[in-house]
Amino acid sequence: MYNPKSSKAEEFIDHNEVLKTLEYAEENKNNIKLIDKILQKARLGKGLTHTEASVLLACDDEEKNQEIFSLAQKIKDDYYGNRIVLFAPLYLSNYCVNGCVYCPYHAKNTHIPRKKMTQDEIREEVIALQDMGHKRLAIETGEDPVNNPIEYVLESLKTIYSIHHKNGAIRRANVNIAATTVENYRKLKEAGIGTYILFQETYDKTRYEKLHPTGPKHDYAYHTEAMDRAMTGGIDDVGLGVLFGLSTYKYEFTALLMHAEHLEAVFGVGPHTISVPRIRRADDIDPSAFKNGIDDDTFAKIVACIRISVPYTGMIISTRESKKCRERVLQLGVSQISGGSKTSVGGYAHPEDESEEETAQFDVEDRRTLDEIIKWLMELGYVPSFCTACYREGRVGDRFMEICKDKQIHNFCHPNAIMTLKEYLEDYASDETKKVGEELIKHELTTLSNKKVESIVEENLVKIEQGERDFRF
Repeated sequence: MYNPKSSKAEEFIDHNEVLKTLEYAEENKNNIKLIDKILQKARLGKGLTHTEASVLLACDDEEKNQEIFSLAQKIKDDYYGNRIVLFAPLYLSNYCVNGCVYCPYHAKNTHIPRKKMTQDEIREEVIALQDMGHKRLAIETGEDPVNNPIEYVLESLKTIYSIHHKNGAIRRANVNIAATTVENYRKLKEAGIGTYILFQETYDKTRYEKLHPTGPKHDYAYHTEAMDRAMTGGIDDVGLGVLFGLSTYKYEFTALLMHAEHLEAVFGVGPHTISVPRIRRADDIDPSAFKNGIDDDTFAKIVACIRISVPYTGMIISTRESKKCRERVLQLGVSQISGGSKTSVGGYAHPEDESEEETAQFDVEDRRTLDEIIKWLMELGYVPSFCTACYREGRVGDRFMEICKDKQIHNFCHPNAIMTLKEYLEDYASDETKKVGEELIKHELTTLSNKKVESIVEENLVKIEQGERDFRF
């Protein structure tokens, strides 16, 4: 039986509830009266249930779909404004004992070069990332209790946070590692991680078990209940995600929202972020072998419906997607993107290494440099942000959500974004990017509603030009 407050995966992601929801959505996809009622509720900015959201996703009325897109854009602006947070993935190791059939790191892949970075190699990577301008990382490893134990991850986090090269510093390290124990989540919390991220891959249990035939990841319940253990272990912020293309997108969408509802029901805090990756080609992985792939229009609709349904969550899109696709979904809900990414182990410090492409977890579609992406964002009217203030000021978990749901996060994030952008322009930007950025900052200062805040930001911008760093509200 479906029970969002249950601690059992098959009860808070109940298969029959998903099927019942999909049937209801299909029956009502052209029920304009119902769709209007749902949109009216959505305009309040408080979110939707998985059932209501599934009706919107199923809707094929073009006029109503345009309303959905317009509303998603408005809600994105209401909650997150024109800020886009930048980050980069850092792969520590590609050793893995799982048999995931969609990932080149699977244990049976004997020709992919296996690599685990030493702490000295991690230092090189972090310095290379700092020299690009990054302040926020997403730490990635394969699942291997021997090669990648929790102690290795903890030691690596300590190394990452300790490195201060020139004006560079990693101020927030999010962690995307395999499902683990409450005790290990406590250790990650003590190590000062930002968000704990774990993709479900697919919520369809039957598909899940076929796609994960061997290894500890085969255990559907243990994997799906990981966020409960993480939050029980004291981690304030967790990030959900599915890999679209493994099962039907409507099933995944509905179950993903059910997972968000479960976290709200049990912990009073929904997901800090939701990621929307699509399966991509990599080494011995052919995405055409998976029959549930989605086109760009469907992908955009999914992003818009997630934004409407979970308005407070940060939405993440990686360099898996093309420039064109990323530009489209930035308007519809995405608030965080990666830039200048390498999905291989050791790809930043030594990109010329021939094994770099061979050890990539997936092919990157958007290969622009971070500077090119910063300039592109600013020309589109966005404020690239390297802000990590909420994490370091304790505005996390329910404290962050309370401010965000009240649409007050602008008061902190907007001025902080301006100041961190100024740091980037002073330390890393090309001349052309700096010119665009200075004009953007002048404009953004005029949008700050609090004159005292505006004055403080202006003073800090001068101090940044004089060499001081790390101002934040």
